[in-house]
Amino acid sequence: MKKALLAITFFIGIIYVQAQTLEELKETLAVQKDSLKAAQERVNTTQGKIDAFPGWKKGAFGTIGGSFSNFSNWYAQKSPNNKAGSIGFTANAFANLDKETFFWRNAGNINLSWIRFDDKDNPNDNSKFREATDVFNVSSLYGHKLSETFALSGLGEYRTTILNNFNNPGYLDMGVGATWTPIEDLVVVVHPLNYNLVFSKTDAVYKSSYGTKILVDYTRQIDAVSFKTNLSLFQSYKSSNLSNWTWNNSFGYTLWKMIGVGFDIGLRNNKQEALSYALAQTPAEATSFDDLDNKLQTYWVLGLSYKF
Repeated sequence: MKKALLAITFFIGIIYVQAQTLEELKETLAVQKDSLKAAQERVNTTQGKIDAFPGWKKGAFGTIGGSFSNFSNWYAQKSPNNKAGSIGFTANAFANLDKETFFWRNAGNINLSWIRFDDKDNPNDNSKFREATDVFNVSSLYGHKLSETFALSGLGEYRTTILNNFNNPGYLDMGVGATWTPIEDLVVVVHPLNYNLVFSKTDAVYKSSYGTKILVDYTRQIDAVSFKTNLSLFQSYKSSNLSNWTWNNSFGYTLWKMIGVGFDIGLRNNKQEALSYALAQTPAEATSFDDLDNKLQTYWVLGLSYKF
């Protein structure tokens, strides 16, 4: 009986020691987590002080997406034997200089994608990759500071395609006005003296004109999340048919080191481009701006993201 009692007492002691040890480990882990949190806060504070210093700040991030498939004797679909694929990427880069009396902000955006559909039962089918998305945009903004949030500024912005129909059309905005920076990372540009120069082989559709240029850009990174939104708008003084706007948005979430998940979406409205496309169809889908069905242009890309 005594041996049984001693054995029970021994096992209870072991269980108690283990429970006590587990509680001590949990308390130690809690202290270590608090220490890591405090250390990260100090790192963030120091990084914020470094970022606040005037000088060049450069960076880039983007999204890569793609898919590939192969079907053989898949009779449930119209083309049972086919190969298909798509690949696309976006890139956003910036180089900004901030001094006490002036700033110089430079940015670039590119979005390219290709698609392929090969019907193996159709010998006349085009099995090559073809351009699907083609967007290229660069801008340079210089400002002379009148205060911490207000500056007199000049802007140059160029937009076109590069894979197909390079500079046909191409848009070059040049103007002067004012820039407002109410909060960090937000830039609002209003240039009432702006010339929208349009390059095109189809002069009957594309026209250059004077107008107001509005540019809004917000780029931010919060921990693992990075995002950028950019609105570029031109309002023509000559005719609303010559006005246009483009709104691009990029989102990224870092999963491991510099790799993560990214999503890009773009919206665009341009009557000159819509009319040029409508006139090129057989039969023509419009004869002028008056009977044009100007639909909203959109694109989106979902895939892996990267930054450096």
